[in-house]
Amino acid sequence: MNSPAAPASLIAHHPPGFRARRGLNWGALGLMYASYYMCRYNFRFAGPGMTKEFGFDAADLANLWVIWSLAYGTGQLVNGLISDRTGGKNIMLAGAAGTIACNFIFGFSSFVGTFATFGLIALINGWFQSMGAPGFVKINAAWFQRTERGTFAGIFGIMIQLGQFTANTLSPFLLAGFTLTLWGIGTWVVEPGQWRLLFIVPPFVTAIMAVFMAFAVKEEPAQAGYPGAIVDEIDNSAGTRVSIKESFKTIFRHPLVWFYAAAYASTGAVRHSSDQMAVMFFKEHLLIDMNSKPLSVLITMNLMTLMAVIGSISSGVISDKIFKGSRSPVAMGLYFIEAAVISCAAVAMFAGLIKPGTLGVFLGGMFLVMISLTVNSTHSIVGSAAPMDIGGKKMAGFALGVIDSFQYYGSALSLFLFGKFFGKYGWSAWYPLMVMFALSGGISMYLVMRKQRRLAGTTRL
Repeated sequence: MNSPAAPASLIAHHPPGFRARRGLNWGALGLMYASYYMCRYNFRFAGPGMTKEFGFDAADLANLWVIWSLAYGTGQLVNGLISDRTGGKNIMLAGAAGTIACNFIFGFSSFVGTFATFGLIALINGWFQSMGAPGFVKINAAWFQRTERGTFAGIFGIMIQLGQFTANTLSPFLLAGFTLTLWGIGTWVVEPGQWRLLFIVPPFVTAIMAVFMAFAVKEEPAQAGYPGAIVDEIDNSAGTRVSIKESFKTIFRHPLVWFYAAAYASTGAVRHSSDQMAVMFFKEHLLIDMNSKPLSVLITMNLMTLMAVIGSISSGVISDKIFKGSRSPVAMGLYFIEAAVISCAAVAMFAGLIKPGTLGVFLGGMFLVMISLTVNSTHSIVGSAAPMDIGGKKMAGFALGVIDSFQYYGSALSLFLFGKFFGKYGWSAWYPLMVMFALSGGISMYLVMRKQRRLAGTTRL
């Protein structure tokens, strides 16, 4: 139960050497998951090249992400449930293998430029990518106590943004072209605009991280020689695995999980709309040449990453230290702040301020950075801390699967609507759609708070 305060018995006191071993475990998992993101956020930089080569537009690319999101969301439900039975480590390694294969297929075999071809690859990749988060969060639920999980969620956000930062930095370099000389072998010359390289290089990083994780990660402290180091308030018995039936029945009927899921749909709608369409926004609306390694885009994308890290850590620490492990008050405030920020962006757009030119590029980038700060703050505490609180070490996988699946259903709905409205209203439809979802997130978290108070036996709203 996501109660307002943590019992005194759950205050963290760890044996010597535990924190260092947990750091190794978390680091290996974090780098593994960051590499997943390298094989996900490469897509947005490939968009302009795909548009030029195959005639796709922003709506087509949005619909490809819709397909990916639906596959990912459904995969979260199924793979989250499976992870509670088979263990988080196995499911993450299987997802890494599938992600590597799909990216190579996209990079080497996507010469038939039909929407169906790309859609099928995106669908399969989305399914394999969905194996990452349930396994990651399930393992860490066994290594962190309740009053540590918000802070962990912030660190979790750092690893996500590390993957984004790497993609943001590597992708423009690859697109700009380069010459690589290998002594004794020869010289490799890559012309500018070779977007397929974006799907060929990152999988090698994922493969290296998978090997590291396979050797370094233990699914629970007892396997690393620290039995009893963590007290699980949900089920403190030995082991981390349960039957599929038990996990499904417990989490599906949990009184809070669906409220969190509804809120997280709003996070996904804003987060993926702003993330995945940002590069196309710079190219099509602000008329920036993406093959010239534009400094404005590089600064904006990496500031988005930095603000996401700051927001993730801050929201996690605040929910742990000030609200004693309660996530809903922090998340509700963040959703409403996010709605206010995007509303200001919409006003600036309708006033004609966000347009090609120095001021327009600055304002467009500034609002994306501010949106990233707020939306990634809710992403960490609602999407990773809350599932661990609900499911504990044995059922956090399916709890994450349920809640996180709605992030991608929200993403799919948001991008589908954007694709529909884009043809009629252009980029003017972008911000108003995100405002609508941000407001719904705040309302959902208010309902979570009200339900928590009722469960605690109070009548005050």
